[in-house]
Amino acid sequence: MNEAGVLENAGTGGAGGRPPGVDPVVRHLYVHVPFCPTICPYCDFHVLTRRAGLVEAYLARLDEEAAELARTYAVDLDTVYVGGGTPSFLRDNEIRALSETVQRHLGWGRAENTLEINPGTVSPARAGLWQALGFDRASVGVQSLDDATLRFLGRQHDAQQARDAVRTLVGTGFRVSGDLITAVPGQPLDADIAGLVELGVGHVSAYTLTIEPGTEFARRGVTVHEDDERAGFERTEEQLGALGFGRYEISNYARPGQGSQHNLAYWQGRTYLGLGPGAAGHYPAPARSGLLTTRRTNPHLHDWLKGEAGETVPIDPTEYVTDALFMGLRLRDGLDLEDLSRRSGLDVAAHYAAVIERNVRRGLLEQDGQQLRATPQGWWVLNRVVTEFLEV
Repeated sequence: MNEAGVLENAGTGGAGGRPPGVDPVVRHLYVHVPFCPTICPYCDFHVLTRRAGLVEAYLARLDEEAAELARTYAVDLDTVYVGGGTPSFLRDNEIRALSETVQRHLGWGRAENTLEINPGTVSPARAGLWQALGFDRASVGVQSLDDATLRFLGRQHDAQQARDAVRTLVGTGFRVSGDLITAVPGQPLDADIAGLVELGVGHVSAYTLTIEPGTEFARRGVTVHEDDERAGFERTEEQLGALGFGRYEISNYARPGQGSQHNLAYWQGRTYLGLGPGAAGHYPAPARSGLLTTRRTNPHLHDWLKGEAGETVPIDPTEYVTDALFMGLRLRDGLDLEDLSRRSGLDVAAHYAAVIERNVRRGLLEQDGQQLRATPQGWWVLNRVVTEFLEV
């Protein structure tokens, strides 16, 4: 190690001078479908309702962008995730065109191919079509199994539609993940959790209701109390744990072998392609650029349709490490500091020794050899912990 804390010769391995742990091949793909039947009052994603000709223009530009990505990067996909928006809101011929575009230019995931699904769009025939197109995992936006809660959240489906949708997808052979929103006023959380598990899901994503600036909820002055947020955070883990689901990430629970392989790529700091308007991607940097990776976010739909470039952020070794710490500490198992040092070329344990030691003393982090993880108390204040790494 030299005086700057960089491992000697770390930059001489791998392709084009990258540290040997930075894979020059991209193995994950996110596709953004921005169309929704309505905009939920808590949503701050890039979404819009469809208008005549807009989906057709989107699909044509998607084909062009997929070809550009294939020409630019070495791609060998393990996972594909089609999210939104409401991808299942696309008509049958449209979702077929999307999947054919992806497979023609970029291939298909060997390990996992996920489609985000709104319960109101599911039928046995459509589930069979999605499976025939190559999707094997369904992420269903259930949010609640209580009609009053769903009305408050502005959802267009009711509880019975959600139950029917999950049963149909499980019966078709999908691995199903159900989304829940917690800390909603009056929500019967225990019943929501138990009911969702009874339907046969193998994975649950439980997110606290968050009021983002610019959303309808923000304009209406809706608030979420910290006590309700923490109670939902703790009760979700308690009940899902009793039902056989392990918490493997702050907001995600799974039966053994049912964790999201695609989302693990994000949390483990891997590279991935971003396809579609508003999509974010994490890409290998050009050889000999002095960078490890770049992050790029595509512009919103109308600028994206014109082929305008998105925002690109160069990632050097220090930024790569702090990004990896922020994401990796979300995982129950944390991250391997030795592996992160190999990927980044920075001696992570030495460079951040004081921060790690200080937060271990506080009970916010725990270290077992090279494995660093956040404690349950540390998860609750993770942003504050990561800020200390950023200040080194």
